[in-house]
Amino acid sequence: MTQPSASDRLSRLQAQMSRTGTDLLALAPGAHMRWLLGFAPHPDERLCLLLIGRDAAGFVMPALNANEARQHSDLPFAEWEDAEGPGQALAAMIARICPAPGQLALDETMRADHALLILDALPNAARRLAAADVGALRRIKDASEIAALAENARIADAAQDAVRAALRPGVTEREMVQVARDAFAKAGAQCEFAIVAFGPNSAFPHHHPGPRALTEGDVVLVDIGGRRGGHVSDITRMAALGHAPEGYAEVHAVVEAAVLAALAAVRPGVPVHAVDDAARGVITDAGYGAFFTHRVGHGLGTEVHEPPYVTATNREPLREGMVFTIEPGIYLPGRFGIRLEEVAVVTAAGAQILSARSRDLHIV
Repeated sequence: MTQPSASDRLSRLQAQMSRTGTDLLALAPGAHMRWLLGFAPHPDERLCLLLIGRDAAGFVMPALNANEARQHSDLPFAEWEDAEGPGQALAAMIARICPAPGQLALDETMRADHALLILDALPNAARRLAAADVGALRRIKDASEIAALAENARIADAAQDAVRAALRPGVTEREMVQVARDAFAKAGAQCEFAIVAFGPNSAFPHHHPGPRALTEGDVVLVDIGGRRGGHVSDITRMAALGHAPEGYAEVHAVVEAAVLAALAAVRPGVPVHAVDDAARGVITDAGYGAFFTHRVGHGLGTEVHEPPYVTATNREPLREGMVFTIEPGIYLPGRFGIRLEEVAVVTAAGAQILSARSRDLHIV
């Protein structure tokens, strides 16, 4: 499936800027720029910006990176050398793109020192973040992005299979992380993160895998994600060695019911918080509300975590093409934790999930 060109996305972004009243948008190397242009120059302490006006755009670029960047973009460049600093190049590109912006929008991930340079250069401009402009466009995935996310989900499913196949008494969490990394690499993907937690460690939602060895009766929480191309995956599944610990089945059933309730709440027009409310309500009604300590999910696309965030306070309406995780969990300190995670695409008919793997407990 053909991905929209950089010029197509730039035109869409400039139209969005007209709707939001943004005169000048400043993007740093990162996810916004990569989504827009298909690449991002190396980020470091040197000022590197893409400045976008409503009818023009151009780079402020360190000279040592300019020739390489030109292989990816035909936009104009204002180069600067280390000996002179970026001030003149920044002023020149602002004058070329939009010399007196009334409304300036800044990349949320920009370095603070770089943001201050822009603000000092434009002291009279009102300023806000880029969420209403490029962020709003990134929220709604087109068909090519959804296809890329689906392919990455298939790869993550296979990585889950690889970890399960390698589970045996005595293996360590760190060894299983390496199995996941190898499985992603075999599929031509890069492992973005891997949480593997055995036994009581699974009660830590963001456990750092360590030397713990797998023993009979341990649960295994595997939360992994990778990247092939510009998009990512994220999936959590549960396993156990030999048998599950006492009380596990009841808690797993509650988490599964929370996933189903959240999925059922997904439809265009409902507020995002309704998805969180649905899952949280199931867990609270079952008496485990105090043991569900995080949001229900987060957006997924070119970043592992991006808007929309599925929280109890997000009143943004769901729209077709939004993609986010649904990952309720219950974490019982000293015993075990359970998290079940799907990636959901908002469609006219409701939620489409991208993983093909069962959420049932896998017994090794």
